[in-house]
Amino acid sequence: MFEIEMHSVVALVQDLPEEGLVRGQVGTVVETWAPGVYEVEFCDDQGRTYAMVALKGEQLMRLHHEPVHQAA
Repeated sequence: MFEIEMHSVVALVQDLPEEGLVRGQVGTVVETWAPGVYEVEFCDDQGRTYAMVALKGEQLMRLHHEPVHQAA
């Protein structure tokens, strides 16, 4: 399991209709409020923020843009 850190790129693992967000939308962690609670910023392709939401770690999946090597 990979820890979610500041500036981690994450994706939602569930719909959040009250926020207008759906499973799979991608955001960036911009603050840690408490253990396991993160402020996530969601931006469009032009860099305009369309949502800022505090989310629990279990609502998120950390994304990786490079190979991740783990010991077997």
